Amino acid sequence: MISREPLDPTRVRKITGTFSWLDHRLLHDGFLAHMSSVEMLLYFFLVLVGDRHGLSFYHYDKICALLKIDAEQLLTARAGLCEKAFIAFEGERYQVLQLPPRACKPLAAPTPPPRGTGEFQALREILQQLSR
Repeated sequence: MISREPLDPTRVRKITGTFSWLDHRLLHDGFLAHMSSVEMLLYFFLVLVGDRHGLSFYHYDKICALLKIDAEQLLTARAGLCEKAFIAFEGERYQVLQLPPRACKPLAAPTPPPRGTGEFQALREILQQLSR
């Protein structure tokens, strides 16, 4: 049986000051599976900085600097989170929303290239072209 005792009892987390929380449904109901890595990063950031209503007012350049992403990544992630109804956005106001009842449609898995194609074939073709 796995022990439930803290590994370092002198450093158990305590809530001090403000409090942010993540709904366990993100993991257990499959919502994370529908988010890109930048969407997850932005979502977790907005949860962290949001007030008790999920509101935050960070400017896009500050978010980009803190998350080490560019403006295009921010805009794409924000649009994806809005489309999935995880957040609302207006002007410079963000609101983390209550999760929808069910996870959205799954992201399409990348289709693997057929056997014998891809980088190795392209490299073989390049080498053949160079030897001509």
